[in-house]
Amino acid sequence: MAYPALFLKKHEDKRLRQGHPWVFSNEIDTKRSPLETFGAGDVVVVNDSGGKALGLAYLNPSALICARLLTRKPNITIGEKFFKTRLAQALALRQRLFERPFYRLVFGESDGLPGLVIDRYDSVLSVQITTAGMEVYKQLLVKVLVDLLQPAAILLKNDTSQRQLENLSLEPELVHGALPEKLLIEENNARFLINVAEGQKTGWFYDHRCSRAQFAGWAKGLKVLDLFSYAGAWGITAAVAGASEVTCVDSSDTALALAAESAALNGVQENMQFVRSDVFDYLKQAREQNLHFDAVVLDPPALIKRKKDYKAGYEAYRRLNHLALQVLSSEGLLVSASCSHHLSRADLHDILRSSARHIDRHLVFFASGGQGPDHPILPAMPETEYLKTFFCAVSGRI
Repeated sequence: MAYPALFLKKHEDKRLRQGHPWVFSNEIDTKRSPLETFGAGDVVVVNDSGGKALGLAYLNPSALICARLLTRKPNITIGEKFFKTRLAQALALRQRLFERPFYRLVFGESDGLPGLVIDRYDSVLSVQITTAGMEVYKQLLVKVLVDLLQPAAILLKNDTSQRQLENLSLEPELVHGALPEKLLIEENNARFLINVAEGQKTGWFYDHRCSRAQFAGWAKGLKVLDLFSYAGAWGITAAVAGASEVTCVDSSDTALALAAESAALNGVQENMQFVRSDVFDYLKQAREQNLHFDAVVLDPPALIKRKKDYKAGYEAYRRLNHLALQVLSSEGLLVSASCSHHLSRADLHDILRSSARHIDRHLVFFASGGQGPDHPILPAMPETEYLKTFFCAVSGRI
């Protein structure tokens, strides 16, 4: 199939040649390829300024990230065969990595499918399409997924703010099968009830799976505080591993109700309590009441969603870590994480260093973590590496 040509300005092909799949609107030679001649979701052949084809991309002429590369082979057709191949490759990697069908099946650009995220909960697929280019192939994607996995249900979770940037509907769509109100998933020797339709993002956060398992190995006998607990993934895993007491704090009644059900499902409800509160408020009250915990897990949502939010977000991370250290017992463990791409590992490192020094605590890193293997990192694309976790041992005043 012959696709229309998109030409880059001179010297604007370097990043693509290094492996990054994005083209920004200011990199396009709009005299040779006027953007108003393209529609949202059109597939184009991306050419350098000399006319050499660099691959096929889909395009949204009104978006800052104007084109996203699908393949570096300019002579193929973007159709059913293409999506079958890409999805089969993604599935093969996950089946190699995991024994049970609970994982992120597709992680956007890392799996060669920009604008697409799919989480698999056994026979249910929760899908996020975030770009106009991928939206064009929605029906084809559903067909390929049904053929490949024979799922009981496919839900399009169209509630992400990224869709707003691409002028896409935010209404969720159940495009295949019937979706139960609650699903049962398995992770790290524990079972959890989740609500895919009403839950945050795709319904669950698989990315911290390995770090949660690591923490559970050290949690036996500890009094644990799980902040921003959501449906209890950190806290319940720790309780199942033998934590003596776990307090889960979150602002969502719905999430805490699910966590309480999951605690009972795992037989650890007697060791757990669930507190609905703003985390900042809870930590201030805990400090005033002189409460202390043997381990604190600090896993907030992304507090820096855009580059312009960096200053305010950095300060929020600093305040959270400072407060968390103040309710940590001497010789305690702090797990501090950030899923904000715009907060670097070095930033979080420095926040922990300065927070510990400010209250005269001795803090060392004894382990670190990142996103699990079902969230693979594309080496040429720093944006695909977003999660960072530090495991800290904290002793008293020195």
